[in-house]
Amino acid sequence: MYNKKILFLMIFIPVLLTSFIVCTENKNPERLKRADSFLGIHFDFHAGPDCNEIGKNVTREMVESILNQVKPDYIQIDCKGHRGLTSYPTKAGNPAPGFIQDPLKIFREVTAEHGVALYCHYSGVLDAEATKQHPEWAIHGINGSVSERVTSVFGPYVDKLLIPQFKELNDIYAVDGVWVDGECWGTERDFQPMVTEKFKSITGIQVIPKTEKDTGWYEFSQFCRDGFRQYVAHYVDELHAHNPDFQIASNWAYSSFMPEAVNINVDFLSGDIVPANSINSARMESRILAKQGKGWDLMSWSFSDAGQSPKSVIQLQHEASLVLAQGGGFQVYFKQNRDASVNLSEMPVMAEVARFCRARQEFCHKAVSVPQIGLILSTDAYYRKIKGLFSAGREINSLRGILQILLESQHVVDVVMEHQLNENINRYPLLIYPEWEYINPDFKKKLIEYVGEGGNLLVIGPASVNLFGQELGIQFIDSANEKVNHLEYNGQWASIKSISQRIKPVENVITFGKLINNRRNSETEDIAGSIRKFGKGSIAGVYLNLGDSYLNAKVTVARDFLDGLVNKLFPDPMVCVRGSNDVDVSLNRSKGILAVNLVNTAGPHANRNVYVYDKIPPVGPIQVDVHLNKKPKKVSIEPSGQKLKVDYENSLLKVTVPRIEMYEILVIEE
Repeated sequence: MYNKKILFLMIFIPVLLTSFIVCTENKNPERLKRADSFLGIHFDFHAGPDCNEIGKNVTREMVESILNQVKPDYIQIDCKGHRGLTSYPTKAGNPAPGFIQDPLKIFREVTAEHGVALYCHYSGVLDAEATKQHPEWAIHGINGSVSERVTSVFGPYVDKLLIPQFKELNDIYAVDGVWVDGECWGTERDFQPMVTEKFKSITGIQVIPKTEKDTGWYEFSQFCRDGFRQYVAHYVDELHAHNPDFQIASNWAYSSFMPEAVNINVDFLSGDIVPANSINSARMESRILAKQGKGWDLMSWSFSDAGQSPKSVIQLQHEASLVLAQGGGFQVYFKQNRDASVNLSEMPVMAEVARFCRARQEFCHKAVSVPQIGLILSTDAYYRKIKGLFSAGREINSLRGILQILLESQHVVDVVMEHQLNENINRYPLLIYPEWEYINPDFKKKLIEYVGEGGNLLVIGPASVNLFGQELGIQFIDSANEKVNHLEYNGQWASIKSISQRIKPVENVITFGKLINNRRNSETEDIAGSIRKFGKGSIAGVYLNLGDSYLNAKVTVARDFLDGLVNKLFPDPMVCVRGSNDVDVSLNRSKGILAVNLVNTAGPHANRNVYVYDKIPPVGPIQVDVHLNKKPKKVSIEPSGQKLKVDYENSLLKVTVPRIEMYEILVIEE
C-alpha cells in the first residue's frame, strides 16, 4: 500500500506541476503581433570583446520601469551586433567574454508578464566574428580579398550559425521574433570561385565582370541580389516551419533600399531612418513601406550623428509625425550600456513621445492612402542605376528631390513601384516618372495605355523624356548636357545647374516655362516643359533635371514651376491646402473616417549644421478644401477634438485650421 502511494505521488506531482506551470504561463496577457503593433522601443549595443560583465546592472525593476513609463507594444533588445558576439550566453555561436547574469532571460520574463512583445536585434549578413573564425564563410572581393565582416549569402553561415541561433532564441527564450540588421544594405557582390562558377553555369556568361562598364555587370549584380533573396527566404521559411508564430523582419527589405514586390514571407517590414535629416528620410521611406501590403514601422535614432547628442522630445515627435501620417508604427532607438542595462534617465523623453503618438493612434494607425499622385520608384531602373547591390545613396537623390518639391507644394503623393500599378492603375489621376534612365518596355506600354484611357503622365528629366519622345510630340536638338539653366516661370527666374535637353515641338504641344540661355538676350530661349493631349489623357515633359539640384541648391522657382505644371495636369485634387509651404499633407481613410493629416515641416531639420533642435515655428491659418459627395456628419481637429466652423457648398468642404503646432489631423466623418 505504501509503495502504491509513492508511485501515485511520483506520477501525480509532475502532472500537477506541469499543469500549474501551463496555467501560470497562460495567465500572461496576450501580446500583439508585430504587424498589428503601433509603438515600440529599440535597444542595442553591439557587444564586443570589452563586454565582460553583461547583465551586471540589468534588473526586473529596470525593465518594469521602462514598461510602466512608456507602455510600449514591444521592445527590441540587443542579441548579436555586427561584431558577431552575442549579448546572451549562446550555446550555438560566439558569446561575448563575460556574463554576470542573462539579460535576455530577465527582459523576456518581465515583458511576458506585462503582455509586451520582445524582439531581438540580430546582425545577419554582417558578422565579424563569424568571418574571423570561418574565413570560408566570407565574401571575396574582386581581387580575391576575404572580407573581415561580410558573410556570403551563398555559403554555410545561414545554416551553421544564423538559423541555429534563431531556434535557440525561440526554444530557450520564447522571444516573439527578430529584427535582422545588417542585411540588404550590408550585402556585397561575392567573387569567390564557388559563386562565380555558379553564375557562369546559370547565365552562360563566361567572363566575370569586374566593373560596371563590363559586359554582364548588371546580370552578375542581379545574381548576387537573388542570392540574398534566397538566403532570407531560406531562414524565414525554416523558422516558420519550426514555429509559425516566430516573427521576422529583415531590416530595410522592400524599402527604398530594396524596392520590389514582397515575395518572401517576412512578418513585418521595418527600417531605421538616418539620424540626420530624419524628417525628409521619414517622408520618403514611410510612403514606400505604406504601399507594400505588410504591417510596418520605422525607427528614429534618439541621438544625432555628431557625438551622439540626444535629440529633444520635439525632434522625436516631429519625426514620428511623418511616420504616423502614413499609417505606420513608430519606434525609437536608445543605446544600451556595455553591460546590457538601460539608462532609465532617458525614458521620460520616450514617455512623452509615446503619449504624443498614442493620442493620435486611433485616427492614423493602419490608415490607407487615398490615391492622388503616384511618384514612380522604378524597380527596373533602380537596379540598373545604383552602384551597390541594394543600398542607394545619391543615385536616388532625383527621386527624393522631386518628392520634396511636390510635398512642399502641398500635394498628396504616394511613392509607387511597377508591381503596385499592375492592377487598377487608373486609380491615380496623375503618375510621375522622375529622372529615370530606363523603363521596362511592358511598363512603358502600360503607362501609354493609361494615358490613352484618360490618365495623366508627367515625365521629368532628359533621360526620362528620351524614353517618351514620340508620345510627347517633340524632337530632340543636340544631346543633353549639364550647364547652368536659367529657369523662368510666372515672371520669376532662377539659375539651376543640371542636365537639360533642348527640344522642338512637333505636334499639338503646349509649351510651359522657359530656359533662358542668356539673361541679357531673352530671344535665345528654350522650352522648360510641355503638355500634349494623348488619347483621353495628357502627357507632359520637363526638359531639365530638378530633383538633385533642389536638395542641394534649393530655389523656389523650381518648386513653383513643377507645382504649376502638376496643377495643369491635375487641376481638381480631392484636397487642396493653402497657407504655407511648410505643411506635409496626407489623405487617408481609417475606420470609417476620412483624414487629412497636416504635419508642420518648418524648422531646421534639414540643416546639416543643426544636430538637435527643440522648437518648431507654428504655421497657420491653413485653408483646407476637400471635395466630398455629401455634407459630412462631423468635422474636427484631432487629437484635441476641437470642432471647426465649416462651409459646404457644391460638393466642396471648406475649413480653416487656425494653427498647426506639429501634427494635426482633420477628421471628416462622412
